[in-house]
Amino acid sequence: MNYRIIIEKGEDFGYVAHCPAIPGCHSQGNTLEEAIENIRDAIIGCLAALDEKLFPEKKEKFVFEVEV
Repeated sequence: MNYRIIIEKGEDFGYVAHCPAIPGCHSQGNTLEEAIENIRDAIIGCLAALDEKLFPEKKEKFVFEVEV
């Protein structure tokens, strides 16, 4: 799945990235490329945390990225 992200120039340094589709999903990076990679990791982490919260009884967990 593709997620739209917003990247802004940081006030002090680098870039700040947000994923509006996932409240609270933010990251940053010194370069634009680093900010994109970091928000990608943050999205994966947020989705895994949501999965854990919504389905705590699951024993085995697998996290994949697929494009649709």
